[in-house]
Amino acid sequence: MDKRWFTYILASQKNWTLYIWVTSNLEKRVYEHKYELIEWFTKKYHIHDLVRYQEFPTILEAIEWEKHLKWMSRKKKLALIEENNPFWNDLSTLL
Repeated sequence: MDKRWFTYILASQKNWTLYIWVTSNLEKRVYEHKYELIEWFTKKYHIHDLVRYQEFPTILEAIEWEKHLKWMSRKKKLALIEENNPFWNDLSTLL
């Protein structure tokens, strides 16, 4: 089975702090953020809600999209989230 890669966005709450990263195990990574098992930015700012994610066949594509997202304006990031998740639901419940 081929490995899947994800670029994901977490939020502390609607229109607040965002966190963007890449993983090959989205369910595990979101769990680690949600239960603050990682001493990172997300723990410090209580960023737990998965508000957007996208799957890629290679790590290079996932990283390329991650970099693109990080350089996007905040306005564009918010619009991208609301395109498929207008109420900023925590998508981790769907994993």
